[in-house]
Amino acid sequence: MPKALYLTTTLPYVNAEPHIGFALELVQADAVARAAHLRGQEIFFNTGTDEHGLKIKRTAEAAGLTPQAYVDQMAEKFRRLLPALGIWPEANFIRTTNPAHVTAAQEFWRRAAAAGDIYKKDYSLKYCVGCELEKTESELVDGHCPLHPKQEIELIAEENYFFRFSKYESPLLELYNSRPDLVLPESRLNEVKAFVGRGLQDFSISRSAAKQPWGIPVPDDPTQTMYVWFDALVNYVSAIGWGSDEEKFKNWWPVVQFAGKDNLRQQSAMWQAMLMSVCLPPSKQIIIHGFVTSGGQKMSKSLGNVIDPFALANDYGSEAVRYFLLRHVQPFEDTDVTPEKFKEAYNANLANGLGNLVSRVMKLASDHLPASPELQRGELAPAVVEERTLEDFKELNDHLTKFEFSRAMDEIWRHIGLHDAYIQETKPFSLIKTEPDKARQIIAKLVQGLADLAVCLEPFLPQTSATIKNLVKENKTPPQPLFPRK
Repeated sequence: MPKALYLTTTLPYVNAEPHIGFALELVQADAVARAAHLRGQEIFFNTGTDEHGLKIKRTAEAAGLTPQAYVDQMAEKFRRLLPALGIWPEANFIRTTNPAHVTAAQEFWRRAAAAGDIYKKDYSLKYCVGCELEKTESELVDGHCPLHPKQEIELIAEENYFFRFSKYESPLLELYNSRPDLVLPESRLNEVKAFVGRGLQDFSISRSAAKQPWGIPVPDDPTQTMYVWFDALVNYVSAIGWGSDEEKFKNWWPVVQFAGKDNLRQQSAMWQAMLMSVCLPPSKQIIIHGFVTSGGQKMSKSLGNVIDPFALANDYGSEAVRYFLLRHVQPFEDTDVTPEKFKEAYNANLANGLGNLVSRVMKLASDHLPASPELQRGELAPAVVEERTLEDFKELNDHLTKFEFSRAMDEIWRHIGLHDAYIQETKPFSLIKTEPDKARQIIAKLVQGLADLAVCLEPFLPQTSATIKNLVKENKTPPQPLFPRK
């Protein structure tokens, strides 16, 4: 097992408020980071904001702000999402307007140019501002981008720089064939293999500075700014010191990336070709999740179905949001989420499930088990429960290593159900009056079960895990429900 693990989310584009889909990506990466840390690995967790491009310029103008003032305001909102979701406290937050990133992006450009992979030409294209991507006719539906059907496709004709994407068709296919776990799930790997196999077209990596001034200047050509995707992808190496601190970079690279399915082409093909161009190893893994929809439709302000992760965390707590996203949102497929589904899952599985179990067991323990720290191992006391690690729970670990978050959580809740059934079967609350020794043995077993659950929960619900561990250690009943009913 490598000592160091580098994980990154994509950088959300700051043209809109933080949404539940990006919250999903954050907590997925966070669960993996925490599990790896528990196994003894050093962690570099990267996230941040993507802040350049035509869409940002237009959104800022519509708000009556300069682009810099607008992205400063929005970046702070995304930064606040991390503590709101209980994300790894030492997470790195990179902004693509940071001077160090700008310098790294320009150096990346120079090295790709030195490799002969950047050239200039006149061209025209059909462009979706919503995706900040060129679109072919076959990708359009009734002349519109299927992801942004209300936005008009724009025709752009100008002289720009291009990246020789076509040069890397065979190397990319060789990479996919030699690394069948590079992209997960397998269906997404097959999708990107098919995309590359159909033949690659070189893509534009700059825009006219006269038309699009809000971007990183192209080295040695002030008439052009970098295409936002070329700039933003470089954050994965600039965040760990590439171009300025080679020792730091080599310690952390390669990276495990988390991204949505609309980022598949950019992360799994464009970025991997760019890395090849500057002679860097490919990413370690790219984990692709589906969309979070609401009421059967993509979330949008106009439909009034946007779910605000800040509001959920404020109403239910960060642990409840983490629970729902990790257990009830499928890790690789689209999942429909509504406030009603969230509330139902919260009450059934947190308030009535885990929370109720902790209260029942610790009430029995605090009433009927001794809590003296002098007790020896094996005696009936919560203070001497068998200490276990995450690696002791093989099935849970197997799901985690495959990024099957919902299955891992299902395994934990299966054990919660077994504990509830064991209480109903053995009735220690009644047995304590007639067979106290036997009842205490049952209670001690239940307390051990809670301690084990706390270990299993730590990557997913870290605050809840810590609370349960403290209750077991101190042999106390929670002063209030862990998850009050809503």
